[in-house]
Amino acid sequence: MAENTKKWEEAGRRYRTYIKLEKRLAANTVESYMSDLRHFAHYILRQWDVGPRKVEREMIERYLGLLYERGSRKTSQARSLSGIRSFFNFLLLEEKIETSPAEFITTPKFGRQLPDVLTTEEIDRIIAAIDPTTPKGRRDGAMLEVLYSCGLRASELTALRMSDLFFGEGYIRVIGKGDKQRLVPVSTTARQKIRRWLEDRGDLYDKNKQEDAVFLNNRGGKLTRVMVFTIIKQAARRAGIDKRISPHTFRHSFATHLLEGGASIRQVQEMLGHESILTTEIYTHLDREHLRRTVEEHLPNFNGGESEES
Repeated sequence: MAENTKKWEEAGRRYRTYIKLEKRLAANTVESYMSDLRHFAHYILRQWDVGPRKVEREMIERYLGLLYERGSRKTSQARSLSGIRSFFNFLLLEEKIETSPAEFITTPKFGRQLPDVLTTEEIDRIIAAIDPTTPKGRRDGAMLEVLYSCGLRASELTALRMSDLFFGEGYIRVIGKGDKQRLVPVSTTARQKIRRWLEDRGDLYDKNKQEDAVFLNNRGGKLTRVMVFTIIKQAARRAGIDKRISPHTFRHSFATHLLEGGASIRQVQEMLGHESILTTEIYTHLDREHLRRTVEEHLPNFNGGESEES
């Protein structure tokens, strides 16, 4: 087993370099793929003790079956298969194998769960629940305002740099997945809150030792995504909002409100930085749900047929 374990480790190192430097996947995605690959390699070694080049389709199918038996969600199964496919496609590029054993394995079918969406009133309540009289409160308020009004991912918010602020033009520069850049309009309210926080930022930290990040933690270092999540959860609790809320909930809500306001799916795609329009199209389902609720609220007799007065 030691010899084949070494083969998996060597292939894994090359694969990590490939998806990080050539595919330019986000750090979290790289770690997710590598974790899935390690679990898969461990299973293959334990069951058959073969290297990557000797893996067959049946072995992959049995591994997916094991995930199913253990109660793994279909989304997790699909992600694992996606990572396995990516790994063997990499071996194809390296010409280590002639065909991919994962090529004709079908992805588990699953229904797409629509994300929770906050109303604009709920967004306002959450932001209003933050104390604006302290530097930390002004920082948190500015963060949540930008997170929602610019539709950012949590990782994009924490990566926002001073050099990414173009307030004169009314935009911020966002570094998205794969280091892809996009310009996003920033509201007047968000600009005002950022400027007020930047005054605190200049007073609180040694300018010679500051991170370039716009939003800093109490020690003057870069904020983490977990800290952003915690800030939102605490503010939502104070606001009395009883929904599953995360930083991405703000992004979902932003996209939905854009569509409800008349923006096109292409405009929303550009604002969110989605590479594929298919990713953005989930929000058309959310928009249709909003339409259905509107019809029911304003036409109480609507039942898909004629009303009693017809």
